Formats: sequence, structure tokens, C-alpha cells
Amino acid sequence: MEEAGYLVVARFLKAHGLQGEALVASLTDDPETVLVAGRRLIEVNQQGEAIGPGLTVARSRVQRGSWLLGFREIETRTALEQRGLTYLGARREELRLLGPNAMYLHEIPGAQVVERGDVIGVAREVVGAQGAELLVVEANGKEHLIPFRAPILKRLDRAARRIEVELPPGLLEL
Repeated sequence: MEEAGYLVVARFLKAHGLQGEALVASLTDDPETVLVAGRRLIEVNQQGEAIGPGLTVARSRVQRGSWLLGFREIETRTALEQRGLTYLGARREELRLLGPNAMYLHEIPGAQVVERGDVIGVAREVVGAQGAELLVVEANGKEHLIPFRAPILKRLDRAARRIEVELPPGLLEL
């Protein structure tokens, strides 16, 4: 599998205040060391490919489960909104390595979703805010939303590109 040059670390939620701060959802399990002042981030698509210029984090803080970031290059809300941010990435070599039972965001689309050894569908993307993420799964021509957290999410197998889940009865019938 070809590795992207950047890893997606945050998803833009909305502009906040008049100074051009961005409210973002962290997409990393290590936001305290990734979304910090001085970090150089780049505008990327969901696959981690650069699509815009870099931004330097000037200030950051947690706000109601999300992160509020101010950037040196952006001074107003209007300037931030004109950027049309969707995702922010960091250089792969600047981040710590993945531990077991983990996948990068760009590796999830196309992964098999399996329950008790049976393939139930193919992952398309992860949507929602931190703590309320949903895995979009295509199965038999239908799209299903599956909570992307324990106890439903059992295991991520990066090498096999498999996501193992244990679904509550009836979830796929909704």
C-alpha cells in the first residue's frame, strides 16, 4: 500500500470568533502533541494528499471535546472561511508510529467490515465529530452507519485491511 506524505490529523468543523480561529475535530489519538502551537499543518484531502498551503498553529486549546486552533497565516474569520478548509494533515515523519489495533484515516475506505468472520460490507468513510464518529459501510447496495467506537468496534487489522465489529441485533435493518 502506498503511503501518503501527510496523515490526516483534524477535520474542520467551523470558524469561531472574529480572529479566524478554527474549531476542529481531532482525528488522532495524540492531539495534545499534534495540535500544538508551532506545529506546521497542511490542507489535505481525506486521503492525506496536499491540496493547499501550510498553516502554522499559533495557539490551541480544547473546547467541549473539540480543538480550537488559531493560525499565524489567518487573522480574520473571513480569511479562514475563504480557505474552505476540510481536513488538516501533518507530515508522517513528525508523528509517532501507530500502535496495534489502529489504522490511519485514509486506510479505512475500502476495508472489509466483518462480524464474527462474515463480511458484512465495505467501509467508505468515517463521519461525525470526535466521540460520535460513524463508520459508513456499503453492504448489498445499501449504506449503513455503524458507531465507530467500543463496544461495537472490536478490532482494526491494518495489514489485512479489516474492521471487526460486533453489532447490536437489528442495526443493519434500520
